[in-house]
Amino acid sequence: MYVGALEIDVLFDDVRSLKQKRSHIKPILAELKKYGVAVSEVGEPDRLRRALIGISAVSRDVGHVHEVLNTCERHVAGRPELELLSVRRRILGPED
Repeated sequence: MYVGALEIDVLFDDVRSLKQKRSHIKPILAELKKYGVAVSEVGEPDRLRRALIGISAVSRDVGHVHEVLNTCERHVAGRPELELLSVRRRILGPED
């Protein structure tokens, strides 16, 4: 079994309130769930323009874990309302 974790730090361009930030982040999280991953806003949710999105995937094939996480990363990076600041990826396997 392989477990992959992806942390994506994003900056929203035109957000003036936490309510507006949540209205941007909720559809992103819902769309990512369609890829069969667990996803949540992690970190400090009260930061106005920044969000840290945590994504995890589990599979018996490490290649599949990488493929799913790559798809999720591309999906978030392609959103016009945000800027991708950083991405951290970790893969745990049977040897860990």
